[in-house]
Amino acid sequence: MKKLLALILALIMVLSLAACAKVDTVDPEDTAPDVNDTAEADDTTKEEVKHAENIRVYALKGPTGMGMSKLMEDTANGNTDANYTFTIAGAPDEIKAEILKGNFDIAAVPTNLAAVLYSKVPETVRIAAVNTLGVLYIIENGETIKSIEDLNGKTIYATGQGSTPEYALNYILDAFGIDCTVEYYTEHSELATKMIAGDDKIGMLPVPNATTVLMQNKDTRIALDLTELWEQAVAKKGEESELCQGCIVVNQKFAEEYPEDLAAFLADYEGSVKYVNENPEEASAIIEKHGIIPKAPIAKAAIPDANIVYIDGEEMKTALDGFFKVLHSFAPASVGGQVPDEGIYYMGE
Repeated sequence: MKKLLALILALIMVLSLAACAKVDTVDPEDTAPDVNDTAEADDTTKEEVKHAENIRVYALKGPTGMGMSKLMEDTANGNTDANYTFTIAGAPDEIKAEILKGNFDIAAVPTNLAAVLYSKVPETVRIAAVNTLGVLYIIENGETIKSIEDLNGKTIYATGQGSTPEYALNYILDAFGIDCTVEYYTEHSELATKMIAGDDKIGMLPVPNATTVLMQNKDTRIALDLTELWEQAVAKKGEESELCQGCIVVNQKFAEEYPEDLAAFLADYEGSVKYVNENPEEASAIIEKHGIIPKAPIAKAAIPDANIVYIDGEEMKTALDGFFKVLHSFAPASVGGQVPDEGIYYMGE
């Protein structure tokens, strides 16, 4: 028994020494991660994201500004991550010079102007989204215009010479073979005043100016919707196109340097458009507050007819390709002399 106990004790001691020796041979540093290696891995997997200190945004009074109004209000209240500076212009020419000089980050402009600008500074201008479809209406002070054919021999007073309204109207008149006279005013407000006073009997105006006329002169009415006439005209000519009147353009340099900021803006803008369309009562007050339309009741009445949208990606590209081709076939100068190539489109990162 004593020999057996001695043998067992000896065996226990041998096993204990072997276990200790095994632990001692493991280098703790072999199992712990290298701090420097981890830091280097983090550096290679996490790229520093650059953000713009200030994002310059231009828009026009009317539908483009209306769609942007909620985003403007959120910015004023400090409810946006980015710092936006908004400039609301009364006419496209007020924005055009800044875009040509590259003094902008984002702007809302007529679609044909975007094409013309691209032909002049193709390294700068990119279209990121369509924001306005057809907003043009023929308003009559009377009851004589029932169809497009009734415009024969008449005088139409209009605005938007040298821009999408002129080209759209001329295209429609040509498609239907209408022989009439068109006289242009420089300012929408000037023609609206004439229509309200009853001085001009037939006028083509965009929303919200058309809305103002209808609200202030009860003898006026919408005689013709140019969006419907455009669809009929392209069908008569065997072409395909939507009446895309407004778009969002971005500075290519800004898009390259701050893609995340641009993506955030476009998401914010899309949300703003949705809010305005779904909440006309609240949105109209915001629109008046930011000077986009003088009176909230006019803004509220205009929203349903303003065709404010947000269309990007392939759907945007398809819509604008067709529109630019139609304009070019009828008036090449309206899009800068040639149909813009695919380089004009910003398709996102």
